[in-house]
Amino acid sequence: MSLTRRDFARTSALTGAGVALAGSVGALASAPGALAATDDVASADGGPAQGHRHEAGYGPLIADPDGILALPEGFTYRVITYSGGTRLETGESTPSNHDGTAAFEGPRGATLLVNNHELAGPRSTWAHPVPLTEGLVYDPAASGGCTVVEVRRGGEVAEWVGIAGTATNCAGGSTPWGTWLTCEETEDKAGRNGMTKDHGYVFEVDPADRRANRDPKPVKALGRYAHEAVVVDPKRGHLYLTEDASGPNGLLYRWTPPEGFRHGRGRLRTLADDAGTLQAFRCFDSGGRFVDDLSRATRTGTVYGVDWVDVPDRDARSVSVRKQFTDGQVTRARKLEGMWWGDGGAYIVSSYAREESPLQHDGQVWFYDPRRRTLTLKVLLGVNRDPAEDGAFDGPDNITVSPYGGLVIAEDGEGIQHLFGATESGRTYPIARNELNIGTEAEPEYSEFTGVTFSPDGRILYANIQTPGIMLAITGPWKRQTR
Repeated sequence: MSLTRRDFARTSALTGAGVALAGSVGALASAPGALAATDDVASADGGPAQGHRHEAGYGPLIADPDGILALPEGFTYRVITYSGGTRLETGESTPSNHDGTAAFEGPRGATLLVNNHELAGPRSTWAHPVPLTEGLVYDPAASGGCTVVEVRRGGEVAEWVGIAGTATNCAGGSTPWGTWLTCEETEDKAGRNGMTKDHGYVFEVDPADRRANRDPKPVKALGRYAHEAVVVDPKRGHLYLTEDASGPNGLLYRWTPPEGFRHGRGRLRTLADDAGTLQAFRCFDSGGRFVDDLSRATRTGTVYGVDWVDVPDRDARSVSVRKQFTDGQVTRARKLEGMWWGDGGAYIVSSYAREESPLQHDGQVWFYDPRRRTLTLKVLLGVNRDPAEDGAFDGPDNITVSPYGGLVIAEDGEGIQHLFGATESGRTYPIARNELNIGTEAEPEYSEFTGVTFSPDGRILYANIQTPGIMLAITGPWKRQTR
């Protein structure tokens, strides 16, 4: 049953303008250059948030003499894979452009990581595309795919191809049954950019069973568009998916499985192309008014009701999915990026909004509660006026829920790039800073962080530097972050 605007408005009036609908609305509320509390409004200059009475995190970052990763005192890192440096079991170089990643329990105490490689267009444009391993190729013209990295108990590392011949594998998501859903952030069809098959799909990769990955098949039921990330509701069976697109801005989607379908390893690839129902979200405020774009929210703690609208043509045979809706039918957002399931719902990132959006910001993190059918703004980053200066955070992208409380967020903004944490009450703190300059001394450039994920035992934080493509394992005196 859908939540009507009238129902939402009535419930909101009974609970204080909707604030109580989502529990503690101040959770994860701010970052430097962001809103500091529920009652604050973003400053025009994006300056540091006020009202942070206690320090969160692990202290200041210490410069790395090797010029890769600055970390707090007591923390160390290890390079796991390095494009052009480490090699696969079959002898080829580790592919470049590391992106979305998830960690799984492996055999005999090992950790298995599935690592996306965001490589677009023809293979000739990349020095280290994903190798076309026999039996694991979808489209031999495409450059991207996934590798599986095994970190064994003794520290040894092995890496092999999980899927090849896919395009622009950006983020994705892990499943409750132990597989990885890799997402193509492209709408290229056969004949465009040298592709021989249509792209813009989701594929399932099994890190523990190499045979299960043979003869890759897209899960067309989830739609064809510029996919970014996906999460699975383990209780209801829904999949939620983000779209990173503009002109017009992208959408948040929900896929409802067909009646009688039961999730499990390899089950998604058995679905018919039109199985289940794919829908896009439509938000309304506590007064029942339609919300056209998520950038309209200027306060953390903002709560929107959510309804869902059927997608007319999920395979986008002639018109991109997001363009099949007219103004007023669905809610949009710029740069819908990383997602992570936790706390009974989905954390969803909108990296930034610029002139293409009604209002501007340098990042939002929302929380969708499927039981209440509400979307609550948890983090709002004001526009960072000087991204070359260390301190402020902007451009959140990949995200994970920390076993030590709160979130860990990978930065894909301008200038200096960080991994940063946000406590449950909204205090933020740096975890790492990328010190690998891929520009020049006069004009330094630092690649984005991607693929943040903790090991199954919570002792290691894995993260990637996308360019040139480095997977890192961070260890140290992790501790529970207070509110």
